[in-house]
Amino acid sequence: MRVIIVGGGNVGTYIATELHNGGHEVLVAEQDPDRVEWARRSGLAEDITWMEVDGCEVSQFGRCKPETADVVVAVTGDDEDNLVISLLAKQEFGVPRVVARINNPSNEWLFNDTWGVDVSVSTPHLLTSLVEEAVSVGSLVRLFSFEDGRARLSEVKLAESSPANGKDLMHLEFPRGSTVVAILRDEHLVVPRGDTVFHTGDEVMVLVTDDSEDKVREILIG
Repeated sequence: MRVIIVGGGNVGTYIATELHNGGHEVLVAEQDPDRVEWARRSGLAEDITWMEVDGCEVSQFGRCKPETADVVVAVTGDDEDNLVISLLAKQEFGVPRVVARINNPSNEWLFNDTWGVDVSVSTPHLLTSLVEEAVSVGSLVRLFSFEDGRARLSEVKLAESSPANGKDLMHLEFPRGSTVVAILRDEHLVVPRGDTVFHTGDEVMVLVTDDSEDKVREILIG
């Protein structure tokens, strides 16, 4: 997979390193020449391509050949820049998948397919969700949103009072528009199947839509 990361700060550098270690072809576009030079001096640019490019300027962004990318990730520290990068990636270069970072949660409503964003990640909201998940039992915690908020990945840690305890997935009758994607049990990942039985303390990750969320909450929480 070819990935272009626009924004070579700490976040972009970390993502680039992880993706490269995962066997992907990675290019980092960064407009600060000092940051690009730092990457070269530190050895980061030996295996990962770094280019001094302003991702908000179409001709400069074109030097990265985004039309050949599978994914563009906009992770600058400026929400306006991330929106412009996303729009250029999608409309000018036809990138199949665009991921954008949200720095200010009040701007979250802008990060949708109108601006070319397929997946948005709000670090403050994500941290809030993770804190809630760490201290909550019996609450449906939203982790990520998709399709302009109409679908989301949520998690619940089953309390002793959960109606799902002792029942298998097949007989819980989850509604259309919902899917149990994973269960964390005793620090081990369980891939759910029809005969998978739920237990107190299970951390259940489920993909839900607006129409299915209330029913899922009823099944897992009561």
